[in-house]
Amino acid sequence: MTTMETKPLIAASSMGDCIHLAGVLNFLRLAENCGYRTVLLGQALSPEEIVEKARRHNPDILAIGYRLSPEPARRLLERLKASLDAAGFRPRLVFGGTPPVAEVARASGLFEAVFSGLEDVDDVVAYLKGQKTARDERDYPSSLVERIRWKQPYPLIRHHFGLPSLQETVEGVRKIAEARVVDVISLGPDQNAQESFFRPEEMDPDQDGAGGVPVRTADDFRKLYAASRCGNFPLMRCYSGTRDVLKFAELLKETINNAWAAIPLFWYNVLDKRGPRGVEESIREAQAAMRWHAERGIPVEVNEAHHWSLREAPDSVAVAAAFLAAYNAKRAGVRDYVAQFMWNTPPGTSAVMDIGKMLAKLELIESLADEGFRVWRQVRAGLLSFPADLAVAKGHLGFSTLVSMSLKPHIVHVVGFCEGDHAATAEDVIESAKIARGVIRSCLDGMPDMTEDPRVQERKEELLEEARVILNALKEIAPPGVEDPWTDPYTLAKSVEIGIMDAPQLKGNPAAKGAVVTRIVGGACRAVDPATGRLIDEEERIGRILEEVRKAERARLPA
Repeated sequence: MTTMETKPLIAASSMGDCIHLAGVLNFLRLAENCGYRTVLLGQALSPEEIVEKARRHNPDILAIGYRLSPEPARRLLERLKASLDAAGFRPRLVFGGTPPVAEVARASGLFEAVFSGLEDVDDVVAYLKGQKTARDERDYPSSLVERIRWKQPYPLIRHHFGLPSLQETVEGVRKIAEARVVDVISLGPDQNAQESFFRPEEMDPDQDGAGGVPVRTADDFRKLYAASRCGNFPLMRCYSGTRDVLKFAELLKETINNAWAAIPLFWYNVLDKRGPRGVEESIREAQAAMRWHAERGIPVEVNEAHHWSLREAPDSVAVAAAFLAAYNAKRAGVRDYVAQFMWNTPPGTSAVMDIGKMLAKLELIESLADEGFRVWRQVRAGLLSFPADLAVAKGHLGFSTLVSMSLKPHIVHVVGFCEGDHAATAEDVIESAKIARGVIRSCLDGMPDMTEDPRVQERKEELLEEARVILNALKEIAPPGVEDPWTDPYTLAKSVEIGIMDAPQLKGNPAAKGAVVTRIVGGACRAVDPATGRLIDEEERIGRILEEVRKAERARLPA
């Protein structure tokens, strides 16, 4: 076990007349995040003073910062070398400065690493971890879990991308990879591809490119993957099919080495009109898809809970859905589970209530974690929360990223700031990723723990209690002999039919009850009495539903 005393030490100072410490301090903060002890020797010290002070601490690495002119830097570095030689002091040396000064530092031959500020933070972290700076595909981990561990303490950056033109999407993927700011490119195929890839005769030509890239052959996917084999060689993944689910999964594994699968539990069917399947049928196919990926060691995300919130379901329903998603994944044999947390959904949700909601989801999900079921946290901004004003939207992206960092995510799914106006171009993706990366870097430098706010904790406990009411109700409606109602497709589909799992936007859907009414009250999405508008808790709402079920059962009994 590494103790504080055995952690390597980095000492640092700015040199000469250079009073600029921002770069030095940022380097030390990165080092601390990577497990180093650090000490700041001072500011604007002469080379001789730096060596004298450094000898007292005997650091493993001595970091020098200088941001003024190249010629004075050359003279100062000559004095630094002479002072080190005279003292017989030989720490590893690293330098940081402006690009022209960095060239002088490289030419001096003193330093094992020189940073000019033009590098990606990944390169600095790689140096601090003793890794070779990644330059070719062999240097970048090709699986999700390996990449997460390689990138720590920074989360992976994921971004959705898919334009109405295949060729433009191919070119955009290449630009994004070359920018080296996105770790996971998440392909968004158009709805024709998701629903009818294996049934091209059923496609509606008028819908080509609607909602994403019109991939029509396996070679289309291979072209997109090949375009990503440059820059930082990002992982690639794709949304699942809404029909022929297992065939689509096989296709993605073979063509883009799908980094992880995203499979809904209740959706991609008649509920959201993304396919012709019934709810019970689609649940069975979703469970089969989870098992298929589990058998092949592919991580699985069940992108479930936010689908309910996008349709204005009570927060309690979303929390229960988050648990059911993870529970079904575990029962299917999934070992690495990607838990997605969509913030700002529905619009109007406050940060305080959002954090409480996400903590409730996380506590239920992580209650399932053990040696055979690892949970990887993924956060993202709300799909429908972005303003159309692009300047305001950039602020929203920054704020949402800041708040969501309270969950200490392994993956940050960046939503393009332009989402409220247009589908993200490659340039939009790169800019959005840079905004998020800037926020993340500041957060990792140190931020208050927003999860400890008493209002957050109160909301979390309230939602845990209400979610348990919903989960217990599923047990009550299960047919006799069902051993596990939480994975029984009939029971889960029935919970939608009778309104236990319900959302206002399902009103009129033949597969759902659509009877619940919600309002944003105090920054939270809560159920209200349809007749009076009075707030009702889940015990009352579910109690009414179960009483209707009991009455119907009694009516069927012989007199």
